[in-house]
Amino acid sequence: MDTERWDTRIFGDPVLRHGGPIIDARFVRFGTTYTREVRVGQPLLMAVVAAASIARACGAALLSVLRRGVGTGAARRRFAELKKGPEYLVTHLELRDDTGTRYEVELHGHLPQSALHRGDLVQVHARPQKDRALPDRVTHIVNMTTLQLLTPRIPTLWSHLGPALLLQAALGLTLAGAVLAATAAG
Repeated sequence: MDTERWDTRIFGDPVLRHGGPIIDARFVRFGTTYTREVRVGQPLLMAVVAAASIARACGAALLSVLRRGVGTGAARRRFAELKKGPEYLVTHLELRDDTGTRYEVELHGHLPQSALHRGDLVQVHARPQKDRALPDRVTHIVNMTTLQLLTPRIPTLWSHLGPALLLQAALGLTLAGAVLAATAAG
């Protein structure tokens, strides 16, 4: 980009969206914030839900014998809710290096806004996203002014499904395997 012909009075400073894996710059400001969904693979989700259904069915049968119809059990999330996936926060960060070049990167997940102040010297580790039209995604930030390592965390498929559903799926697979082994043995 030829910055000598760039008229900053009309267009403002040019912004680089792809600055490299490590950007040493000063923090300027937080930009717009919005939410995005984590994509959930339907075949994997169906396998987990099917395996968990086996354990739920066995557990419901056992509970109905023990309780004799008292209570219906805990409320479960529907398939559509599980398929939707968790949402995470996307925040644009604006940085400026010593030469005056502005950089725009995306921060996925939650980071307290009090962790960065205007003018803080930061070292941003960024990675390109699949969609090259989007700015690079921040993996972690080293605030050189306060010597803090800042790592944003986003929800994953496994945290979205939850430990209860995953344990039920593991138990369901174990029960199905035991039934198949018993029928194959004789």
